[in-house]
Amino acid sequence: MPLPDRIERDQELHHPPEKVWNALTTPEGLGSWFGSRAEIDDMRPGGTVRVWWDEDGPHTLWIQAVEPPRRFAFTWAISGLPPSDPRRTHVEFSLAPTPTGTRLTVVEIGFAQLPDHLGSAYEGNVEGWATELTELTEYLDAAA
Repeated sequence: MPLPDRIERDQELHHPPEKVWNALTTPEGLGSWFGSRAEIDDMRPGGTVRVWWDEDGPHTLWIQAVEPPRRFAFTWAISGLPPSDPRRTHVEFSLAPTPTGTRLTVVEIGFAQLPDHLGSAYEGNVEGWATELTELTEYLDAAA
């Protein structure tokens, strides 16, 4: 049975889009909820971000889109593949203002290109996004 290709999560955040945007696109923000540290070389399409989870890293994110404060996208390596493998998944954050803050939609696609034995990469990212989005909410709430 082929792997699903898409992970999608919606999160209602009680913070304005600009604050959520800063949590997604600054080293301080990103390194506070998405991993334990982040470095941004250049926040533009073609730029890169490096993220660490404690001692695990760096993991490189290749920036695909930067449209403040509504859209940020990157590609990154797939767990279980060698670093030289060109296959990547595409992650996109979309922000929409709401009467109470921001609706954040996170979509990651590209898992269908993997062989079945790498299903753990898909499952790991399903669990990972649940954890990371909880940490994003906690980070934003603590900074309120």
